[in-house]
Amino acid sequence: MPNTKNTKTTTGTHTSRNAPKTPDDDDPDGEDQTVTDNRPSPMDVLREARAQLAELTGMTAESVSSFAQTEDGWSLEVEVLELERVPDTMSLMATYEVELDPEGRLTGYRRVRRYERGRADAHRSGGR
Repeated sequence: MPNTKNTKTTTGTHTSRNAPKTPDDDDPDGEDQTVTDNRPSPMDVLREARAQLAELTGMTAESVSSFAQTEDGWSLEVEVLELERVPDTMSLMATYEVELDPEGRLTGYRRVRRYERGRADAHRSGGR
């Protein structure tokens, strides 16, 4: 038996969540219902954090090894090339903890670890 229920279908329209609404959108009175979301995307935060840390320290930020949104903004761990050596596996690397505000602006950083590029973390057993 065919479904004879009346349904409303929408075809081919998509509005970005950041796009301002027009007076015709869902408001018969024509009042402005613009919703703005100025928060940066996670990828924007990552790019900006690396760029800001590199500018402040003068060192190359190679990768982000940890990334989380916090109550106060964002928290990242960034791997940085501190001292380039030959061979490359002997270069000195560092992990920096980077804090950013909700808009992605760097508010603080600190080095939490320094290591040679070719070295893995020591494996700790639970028996010690």
